Amino acid sequence: MCHNTKITFHFIAIICLSMLFSCGDGKNNKSDTDTTKSKVNVNIPDFNADSAYTYIDKQVAFGPRVPNSKAHSKCADYLIAKFKTYTNNVIVQESKVKSFDGKVLNIKNIVASFNPETNNRIFISSHWDSRPFADYDPDKKNHSKPIDGANDGASGVGIIMEIARLLNASKPTIGVDLILFDAEDYGQPEVSDFPKQEDTWCLGSQYWAKNPHKTGYYAKYGILLDMVGAENATFTMEGTSMYYAPDIMEKIWNTAVRAGYSDYFLFSKTGEITDDHLYINKIAKIPTIDIVHRDSSTPTGFFKNWHTVKDDMNGINKNTLKAVGQTLLTVVYEDVNS
Repeated sequence: MCHNTKITFHFIAIICLSMLFSCGDGKNNKSDTDTTKSKVNVNIPDFNADSAYTYIDKQVAFGPRVPNSKAHSKCADYLIAKFKTYTNNVIVQESKVKSFDGKVLNIKNIVASFNPETNNRIFISSHWDSRPFADYDPDKKNHSKPIDGANDGASGVGIIMEIARLLNASKPTIGVDLILFDAEDYGQPEVSDFPKQEDTWCLGSQYWAKNPHKTGYYAKYGILLDMVGAENATFTMEGTSMYYAPDIMEKIWNTAVRAGYSDYFLFSKTGEITDDHLYINKIAKIPTIDIVHRDSSTPTGFFKNWHTVKDDMNGINKNTLKAVGQTLLTVVYEDVNS
């Protein structure tokens, strides 16, 4: 997940957003939309949290997945190979991007597609790289160390890998693209020896938004996962998502309530953050929302081990993985409209 300095408001939209969010009182208020009935009578696969947990553990075992590192390369090979066991439609988008500190990063965006022949499709995404700096660790000696990124990156990928397994076993009606973005977390630290720069985060998604994996790529909407594995995680209605795709946000939150996960998906509204979905909305023009852990009790507003060396497997909770994964599967299998 991106750095706190990226929690910036677009000047033009700030007044509108503040009015929109003024009604949020931090409570888990249900939307006015009826959430008590399933829209469609379909068979929805059971999300296996144990399987998702294993996918996360596999990623973390490689070590910090910092672009240009051996761990990054080995993890990419693993993710690509695993995707190929679930679908023949895997595209690896390779490129070179420049980081804030002048490094040329070799990146790979990895896309697995299901029902590629239909134009009636959505995408689910996460970033698979991990941050090269633990710049919010309480111990300043750790600030230059890379993080495992078990929650911040690997948790979303683990959920996506389990979804891929289930999509292979039980074909959905709609088309689904599972997208793993690279170089999301290589953004400029708040304290840096380099001049302040814009758009240093989300480098993989910025590239994809300008250069989709398929010419003329279309999706009805997109869902981004970020930090979706911590115990008792709370996912609020984040401001960038509500600005660009409020109807999609409501749809997914209402689905989560019907599925029994109202303790995780809160109808309280929180401020805008800059994450992969911002660039997809702005550049690719695909309405995309972010399921992201927000925590008002921490100084950063994110989960307690955000951008620290303690973002490891000890912080991953299977109940949270289940809540997010089952909600997404319900969204996918209920979406049968052309």
